[in-house]
Amino acid sequence: MPTLTLPAADGSLAPYALVGTPVARPKPPFHFSRTAFAAAHVVADPLADANPWLDVAVDWERTLAFRHTLWDLGLGVAESMDTAQRGMGLDWETALELGKRSIAEARTRDGAVVFIGVGTDHVAPSPDLTIDDIIEAYETQIEAVEAAGGRLIVMASRALAAAAKGPDDYAKVYGRVLGGVREPVILHWLGEMFDPALAGYWGSGDHAAAMDVCLDIMAANAARIDGIKISLLDAGKEIAMRRRLPEGVRMYTGDDFNYPELIAGDAEGFSHALLGIFDPIAPVASAALAALAAGDRARYEALFAPTLPLSRHIFGAPTRFYKTGVVFLAWLNGLQPAFTMLGGQESTRSAVHLAGLFRLADAAGLLDDPGRAAARFARWLAVHAGIEG
Repeated sequence: MPTLTLPAADGSLAPYALVGTPVARPKPPFHFSRTAFAAAHVVADPLADANPWLDVAVDWERTLAFRHTLWDLGLGVAESMDTAQRGMGLDWETALELGKRSIAEARTRDGAVVFIGVGTDHVAPSPDLTIDDIIEAYETQIEAVEAAGGRLIVMASRALAAAAKGPDDYAKVYGRVLGGVREPVILHWLGEMFDPALAGYWGSGDHAAAMDVCLDIMAANAARIDGIKISLLDAGKEIAMRRRLPEGVRMYTGDDFNYPELIAGDAEGFSHALLGIFDPIAPVASAALAALAAGDRARYEALFAPTLPLSRHIFGAPTRFYKTGVVFLAWLNGLQPAFTMLGGQESTRSAVHLAGLFRLADAAGLLDDPGRAAARFARWLAVHAGIEG
């Protein structure tokens, strides 16, 4: 097996021999008992004559090819979301273009599912914005995506978090917005660990109180809601909310720390999945979901077990930088030619963090070609960390 020199947290260097066996890629047909979306990353164009901090240069061919990779595994695509660097390199104009392209690609094949994230990110957050301004911003994005034939994920709004005076403002915004949608939508409660600008969402810094507000809003608009994705990284809070959802409204787990237990569920219910970690672990996710549907709980748990340490590392604090780990693995696995990201975000994680990620991905069998992955990371370490060998 390949060997390379990796750094440790104490500053030491040591040779590391790869030990993992790449997981087998599942083949169709796929039979799942849960609806499963992967929030998909964007491939930046490393050869674009653009300023990476200021300009948005997307490699459209490879970005869309990766969507086909997810569909090939039976997963739906959650598009233009946090994993695609929405608000951290991907602006609204490009997010809309990405959504339109993904919708068009999905139409070329049977069974391909894609939902598009909409929000208010074309409007700068300010306490001076009125609630009507925020409603108009949501409606602008919703109308654009619906005009392209897209289904909606209504994302949390930084502008609303900055301007709202309390729960009543959230009720007014969501009531108006949901009242105008063509088809039931997925709501998204993104916790402050993913985006500090969303602290106090739903009008309270206490998650239990915020949950009460959110549930009241969903109860008043249940016919227009397919489900809600919550990303609080707390299994207990998700289960508590799941048990109180209005009839017909589904829970989509966004908990990248505890997804196996939440998807499997308990005697009182289960969560569907809309996860950023399903981007880098897509083959395992597909196989595990098929095992669950077949009633093989032992295989389901065995498949997911080695992905949990990897996911918890990728999504470790500061959690908002998890996208760097997602793209790093895509590059190691040959899904893109360079380890580059929109906004220069490849610089948000250290060489030590990436080395830990590399070890965990190897142990989980998530390096498709261990030799290629080792060679790529060794070259990166030589250039960026001065590690030779």
